[in-house]
Amino acid sequence: MKGTVLAGILLGGIVSQAPLAKPAAAQATRGASGLPLPRFVSLKSRSVNLRVGPSLDYAVSWRYLKAGIPVEIIQEYENWRRIRDAEGTEGWVNQALLSGERTALTAPWMRGKGSGVFVNMRREPASGAGIVARMEPGVIVHVRECNGDWCRAETQGVSGWIAQNELWGAYPGEAFK
Repeated sequence: MKGTVLAGILLGGIVSQAPLAKPAAAQATRGASGLPLPRFVSLKSRSVNLRVGPSLDYAVSWRYLKAGIPVEIIQEYENWRRIRDAEGTEGWVNQALLSGERTALTAPWMRGKGSGVFVNMRREPASGAGIVARMEPGVIVHVRECNGDWCRAETQGVSGWIAQNELWGAYPGEAFK
């Protein structure tokens, strides 16, 4: 009896939480800029300071040293944007250091899972299409479009399609050109 009651409570907890689990894109609102929040952008500069607050008066908590890294804007305040990177690090960046160019990381959650782990870039947006490149997790790609399941991307002169669920830089089901 005790096990049955506990199972019922656990199942009830799971069911009651299910409606809250929506993709981030479905929860988009508008920031002060009029653009949706959250949204993906990339770092424009080779050196970007991540600050603990929205002003030059706040301390630098981190420094990015590569342009093109994808980040997610999660909040806006005047000309400052609160961003989150693929590792979950959050902080404030001046909007002038961000670009609307879409980039993504190939399966960063698979880093360190072994030397045989790759993300396939395919000739067409289909799982059976020919492979044009095999990339390690964490490679930056430039995203040209997504159809909700696949994204057309390029990196180092190679272009093709990558399954959208293998990228950090496009929301599940998000489509754009």
